[in-house]
Amino acid sequence: MQLKIMMPKKKHLSASRAPLILFLCQMLSALEVPLDLVQPPTITQQSPKDYIIDPRENIVIQCEAKGKPPPSFSWTRNGTHFDIDKDPLVTMKSGSGTLTVNIMSEGKAETYEGVYQCTARNERGAAISNNIVIRPSRSPLWTKEKFERITLRSGQSLVLPCRPPVGLPPPIIFWMDNSFQRLPQSERVSQGLNGDLYFSNVLPEDTREDYICYARFNHTQTIQQKQPISVKVISVDELNDTIAANLSDTEFYGAKSHRERPPTFLTPEGNASRKEELRGNVLSLECIAEGLPTPIIYWIKEDGTLPINRTFYRNFKKTLQIVQVTEADSGNYQCIAKNALGAIHHIISVTVKAAPYWIIAPQNLVLSPGEDGTLICRANGNPKPRISWLLNGVPIEIAPDDPSRKIDGDTIIFSNVQERSSAVYQCNASNEYGYLLANAFVNVLAEPPRILTSADTLYQVIANRPALLDCAFFGSPLPTIEWFKGAKGSALREDIYVLHENGTLEIPVAQKDSTGTYTCVARNKLGMAKNDIHLEIKDPTRIIKQPEYAVVQRGSTVSFECIVKHDHTLIPTVMWLKDHRELPSDGRFTVDKDHLVVADVNDDDGGTYTCVANTTLDNVSASAVLRVVAPTPTPAPIYDVPNPPFDLELTDQLDRSVQLSWTPGDDNNSPISKFIIEYEDAMHEPGLWHHQTEVPGAQTTAQLKLSPYVNYSFRVMAVNSLGRSLPSEASEQYLTKAAEPDKNPTAVEGLGSEPDNLVITWKPLNGFESNGPGLQYKVSWRQKDGDDEWTSMVVADVSKYIVSGTPTFVPYLIKVQALNDAGFAPEPAVVLGHSGEDLPMVAPGNVHVNVVNSTLAEVHWDPVPLKSIRGHLQGYRIYYWKAQSSSTRNRRHIEKKILTFQGSKTHGMLPGLEPFSHYTLNVRVVNGKGEGPASPDRVFNTPEGVPSAPSSLKIVNPTLDSLTLEWEPPSHPNGVLTEYTLKYQPINSTHELGPLVDLKIPANKTRWTLKNLNFSTRYKFYFYAQTAAGSGNQITEEAITTVDEGKMAGILPPDVGAGKAMASRQVDIATQGWFIGLMCAVALLILILLIVCFIRRNKGGKYPVKEKEDAHADPEIQPMKEDDGTFGEYSDAEDHKPLKKGSRTPSDRTVKKEDSDDSLVDYGEGVNGQFNEDGSFIGQYSGKKEKEPAEGNESSEAPSPVNAMNSFV
Repeated sequence: MQLKIMMPKKKHLSASRAPLILFLCQMLSALEVPLDLVQPPTITQQSPKDYIIDPRENIVIQCEAKGKPPPSFSWTRNGTHFDIDKDPLVTMKSGSGTLTVNIMSEGKAETYEGVYQCTARNERGAAISNNIVIRPSRSPLWTKEKFERITLRSGQSLVLPCRPPVGLPPPIIFWMDNSFQRLPQSERVSQGLNGDLYFSNVLPEDTREDYICYARFNHTQTIQQKQPISVKVISVDELNDTIAANLSDTEFYGAKSHRERPPTFLTPEGNASRKEELRGNVLSLECIAEGLPTPIIYWIKEDGTLPINRTFYRNFKKTLQIVQVTEADSGNYQCIAKNALGAIHHIISVTVKAAPYWIIAPQNLVLSPGEDGTLICRANGNPKPRISWLLNGVPIEIAPDDPSRKIDGDTIIFSNVQERSSAVYQCNASNEYGYLLANAFVNVLAEPPRILTSADTLYQVIANRPALLDCAFFGSPLPTIEWFKGAKGSALREDIYVLHENGTLEIPVAQKDSTGTYTCVARNKLGMAKNDIHLEIKDPTRIIKQPEYAVVQRGSTVSFECIVKHDHTLIPTVMWLKDHRELPSDGRFTVDKDHLVVADVNDDDGGTYTCVANTTLDNVSASAVLRVVAPTPTPAPIYDVPNPPFDLELTDQLDRSVQLSWTPGDDNNSPISKFIIEYEDAMHEPGLWHHQTEVPGAQTTAQLKLSPYVNYSFRVMAVNSLGRSLPSEASEQYLTKAAEPDKNPTAVEGLGSEPDNLVITWKPLNGFESNGPGLQYKVSWRQKDGDDEWTSMVVADVSKYIVSGTPTFVPYLIKVQALNDAGFAPEPAVVLGHSGEDLPMVAPGNVHVNVVNSTLAEVHWDPVPLKSIRGHLQGYRIYYWKAQSSSTRNRRHIEKKILTFQGSKTHGMLPGLEPFSHYTLNVRVVNGKGEGPASPDRVFNTPEGVPSAPSSLKIVNPTLDSLTLEWEPPSHPNGVLTEYTLKYQPINSTHELGPLVDLKIPANKTRWTLKNLNFSTRYKFYFYAQTAAGSGNQITEEAITTVDEGKMAGILPPDVGAGKAMASRQVDIATQGWFIGLMCAVALLILILLIVCFIRRNKGGKYPVKEKEDAHADPEIQPMKEDDGTFGEYSDAEDHKPLKKGSRTPSDRTVKKEDSDDSLVDYGEGVNGQFNEDGSFIGQYSGKKEKEPAEGNESSEAPSPVNAMNSFV
């Protein structure tokens, strides 16, 4: 297949070839009629439309043109012929139409003001220039003015007028003082667009004699000066002093500073104004306000937003500028002036008009006899421009008729043209704001093809870069272009090469095999022309050994190495730069083939050294930093993590790899052990950095493997023994080319959500793994056991596809393959899936139960057929429940329990059953959809078990020789109770146990009285129930018999783990006569003790307890003596009589403070005193008086005199 260019077929450049556009445009401009062929004139150069000249220099009006035969030139001035031969000061340049007016010798520039137009003419037509308006520059002087001093109070506003003279072009205005120093400007003081100087409010420091406005006229390079203006600002203090000096002592006046006020506008005036601007110009809107404090200016556009990239604020936001203004910028703009006292706004209505501008400018037309063509002249503006045509400079309405020409508004249509149709057409588009004039010729020629590019041109290109082979051509009719490669004329493929409409052949990525001879062939009906082009592909120049970062001491020598590898046919030149400049002309710098050596290094030598290798086709560079340090050791070196690397550079950029190089930062006195390289994918995961690789600390380059279609950025971190540095700045971005995916999605599964579907799911590729745009998935499936072909469906970038209408629970073979715009991923692996499950149809059969013991049973069943499961077998599930008690036969609430046995098990154990119970169960098979039908119910009974402990045990009605026990039956008898067993034994004062008595009690009893017990004796009881299966758990309790009729017996607290003790019953003796006498004696004794203790404490004496505390480091009270029932060393101070044994603490273990003011509890550790089971006190005497709440069980009895007596023990 031959590669052809059929003109005017147009090929478009892709964005990746944007750098070639300039070169291609240059070649496109060369596609013109060769100058050796007959052609109408073309204006090539002319002076601007509005031509302002310097009146002190000669006037030069340009007009250059080309054509065959060479054109002649003529001029008009102000619409009439300008006879240059009659003016001795005017000459025309030979071979062109450029005029020179010699006014430097004589004459005045004003004489030659006017409108000039040049005409270039030959036998094929006439081209005309624009109307060139010649005006001399003017810089008039300021009119003489005399200004009186301006005096005002601090805080007032002020406007200093400039009113510069009208010049051509308008002057540039600025304010300075007598010393030619610019006056400072701020939000308070600023210059307006009209040149006036505005003060929002004045201050005393604004006082000066030399406010001078200057006007600079650039064309004449002159500056004009206005007369100075004097301003005097009087402060409040100064004004008060002046008033006081002119008043008598009896008068008093005080001047106040100009009061604060809200903003008002100095310019523009009123609430609204209008502004008109032309398209393409700079729109400048201004608002300057006065007020105190100084107002701030804000700008908004009503019903729109300000264009971001074209909006600028000048003059402290008092001026809003929009560059390259368009019609869309029309509208209402609001400026707002605001200070602390209020705000004011002004609306500026902007209208954007437009001088004519081209939509389609007419282009030269080359036609062969008999061909058709068109000239199009399309322009726009505001208002809409009027289009008019001229022929050879004459309005086309009065030009000779041409039957091949037809005018249709802005288009001229040519048909069956002949040689006489050759002419130059002018299109004029004009409105009130300006005009456009364009020349376009129609040249009728019959020419065979010719190739304008030199024959046998040699192109040399670096590998992996674009190659552009030029084939400039001409012919009429327009030739077609064909390209061939090699002597045998092998055809070129369109998918590898790009053809441009100017004949250029582009090879986007030239490779070694692109070397060879290419032939360009141009053909039309009049003939053929060809040209050979030679292409050579060269290896790229690379620096294989780069200079490395160096730290050297002052006065030493450093060497940088730079080894270059290049194509053997190219001769490189290597040069060294320091800080991007040439090396200093110093003999200490020595350069040889591969090295730069710097001797006697000083501080100025520190910096970046760059090795640059140049060939005629390419250049590469590499840099290293030299750090100069002092030769003497620095005190107390600072050890820290390294500084971040810098100067990251990407080289050798290939599709799947790139070389990254960097410069290490300071290691901060700890050698760098390694570098960590991370990458960011700005396309798929912007802002997220991933680990790429690690390299040793001595290495400053790394060859990185890349994935396709990833917009890479890299950063580097240095690591030493102290840790990791901060990341470097990110490298430049590198977008790899797209490719087909390297992998397929993972976690492919096929599971049905309904009985008649198959849901295929997978884990999709992420953006990094997609390798290119247009990621999709090809989902394929077929039944495993059938002969069906694969069914496939391509889906978007999703993670699920549902196949409908499938049989229930059928195995399927599934595969999911990734693809993108570049192609398919490798063939995917096949996975096994199943369509949707349905509930099982059959219940397990032959269910039977073996009771193992009273709490455990074993269940057996036959498995169901696999086909009836209709899904994945999850296991079997047993439902069982206790229907009613075998002992009471009363129905209770049915609570079903469930046990699931995984897999294909056909038996299972049921633990935790209740003894002596009636159970029912059934079995069901379970799949992924749910449970199947239940098997027929099976009933079984559990045997008797041992009972639980009795629910409670109470001991009531203690007497001298008897105790009565009351209890409640076990909450879980677990069978039929046969009897109760009661065991008990006495406990003496040393906690020794006496003989154990065993007593059987009938099961129907809940109360029992023990008789013939010893008086004042403590007993421990053990009580439990029995069934046929054995004895249950026991409950324990303790109690004592009473002493006699006048004394009480109580139940002491049980040991830890015993049941709750019951309080003893008390005998009411409060009314007995002997008891009243005893209590009076005790009260008297307490009073005497309190008085003695109080006296001894005040004297600093020691009472026995105090002496005990002093004598022992651990001040614990000695236990009560067993023989006399008294406390050691704590007795009556006079007769030392022992207290009675019967005086014990109550069974609640508490000593109540309200019963005694001098209880031993007052000396405890903040906790009430407690007694051991033998009656000894186990508290400590610490001297504390505060009491905390009592611990232990409290008595249920109300306080009594007996309790009060017991508290003194």
